[in-house]
Amino acid sequence: MKWDEVGALPCSMARSLALLGDRWTLMVLRSLFMGMRRFDDFQTHLGVTRHVLSDRLSRLVEDGVLHKVPYMERPLRHEYRLTDMGRDLYPVMQALNAWGDKWLDGGHGAPLEFHHSSCGHRFTPLMVCSHCREPVDYRNTVPMAGPGLAMFQQRLKQAES
Repeated sequence: MKWDEVGALPCSMARSLALLGDRWTLMVLRSLFMGMRRFDDFQTHLGVTRHVLSDRLSRLVEDGVLHKVPYMERPLRHEYRLTDMGRDLYPVMQALNAWGDKWLDGGHGAPLEFHHSSCGHRFTPLMVCSHCREPVDYRNTVPMAGPGLAMFQQRLKQAES
């Protein structure tokens, strides 16, 4: 299977990785969550080539994660803003950041600490059950087939006929 076919699998992780699964896309998203909005700022801060950055931003706009907002008319310039879909990536980014702080800090501690503005305390992301609010991890969850899997299996059978 080719990488560009992964997004067609009946797997939410595969579809997510097809959109977000390269280092520059995640670094652009990190920069957006830290307040960056403009192409030249991304390019200078990240050190990514203009071609790669343009490709990643265009893809994120096309797939609905970002939208472009003009901030200058002559010459026409845009800034990039997160959509609702993009803002929903914040917990994912926080979880990746916390994992890196725990396992990849080289013994030096976190380069950035995040504080909750409502209470002022430093926080670590915690995943909880949306029903009972108890913490969840792989040991206390059970994956079960959802409606999307049945639809995929039905399409496969139709294609084989």
